[in-house]
Amino acid sequence: MFGNLFIPSHAHLFTPSTQQIAGYDSVAASEGVSSPLVDVFVPVDSVTEGVLESIETTEGWWEWLVSLKSLLNIPLFTLANTSITLMSLVVFILLLTMFVVGASYLKKILRDRILPRFVQDEGLQYTLARMSQYSVVVIGILISFQFLGVDFTGLAVIFGFLSVGIGFGLQNITSNFISGLIVLFERPISVGDRVVVNGIEGDIEEINIRATKVKTLENISIIVPNSDFVSKDVINYSHGDPTFKLIIDVGVAYDSDLDLVLQALDEVASESTSVMKRRKHDIHLRSFGDSAWNMKLIVWVPNVKNRYTVQNELNQAIVRKFNERGIEIPFPQRDIHIKTGKNPSSE
Repeated sequence: MFGNLFIPSHAHLFTPSTQQIAGYDSVAASEGVSSPLVDVFVPVDSVTEGVLESIETTEGWWEWLVSLKSLLNIPLFTLANTSITLMSLVVFILLLTMFVVGASYLKKILRDRILPRFVQDEGLQYTLARMSQYSVVVIGILISFQFLGVDFTGLAVIFGFLSVGIGFGLQNITSNFISGLIVLFERPISVGDRVVVNGIEGDIEEINIRATKVKTLENISIIVPNSDFVSKDVINYSHGDPTFKLIIDVGVAYDSDLDLVLQALDEVASESTSVMKRRKHDIHLRSFGDSAWNMKLIVWVPNVKNRYTVQNELNQAIVRKFNERGIEIPFPQRDIHIKTGKNPSSE
């Protein structure tokens, strides 16, 4: 019993020798039990070598960490009386990247999940999401510079000198940047609007800091500088009201029944499902042409983006209705009068 009780509880207090283990084994054999030290015995030399190897490995890692720390703390340059090290520069880049990526993710969440619940206007949703993104990026830049320990007073002086070069060399970029902020805050255009700019008709897809992306009716993306929306004439069909007054011009022969023509055009507008019913359509006899009465069918379209489709439907319906009623759509005619007389040369 001595071997079983004493050795497990106190084996960690000393390193047994070979003679001690033999003595313990003899006692354990007399008691009819096995010695626990025989199974776990390790020579003293092996233990010492393992400890030394562990110490050497730890020292190697420690020296490597000290060398890495010394390398990261090497000054690279000085900015606004602040020494910039490799470590501070790496952390600055990581912080800035984290804020930029987080700002983009915040914009996506606001526009896709949160803002549609409270704001119905798609353009306002885009403006709020974009301004939130810009705010987070600006805050991230300030925090990143604060981590570097840069004095903003000295930095402002540096930016003051650089602004002279920016004013002369980057006038277009600065103008487009300011124009982009004006477009976002004043909102003369919004995402989804149908516009005509520089003679090109299309829909606003995205408003960025420098330029705006417009998707034309032919599904072509055009990058338009923001300054064009501020300094040039821009037609915005969707601004404040997406409805559109569509005017269909049609000519009828002079020998037509006017009341029948008016009735036919009225039926075309009434039977169409693409025009607005709460805004009454109208029919005008605007002028007398060389070979026809110039009629105008005026209807309201709910969405200006569908005006070409509705115009096509109404034109086809007018042709079919006129054929049913026997109303003629004339083509230009010219009368030629030939005078007969004596040939002056014969005289």
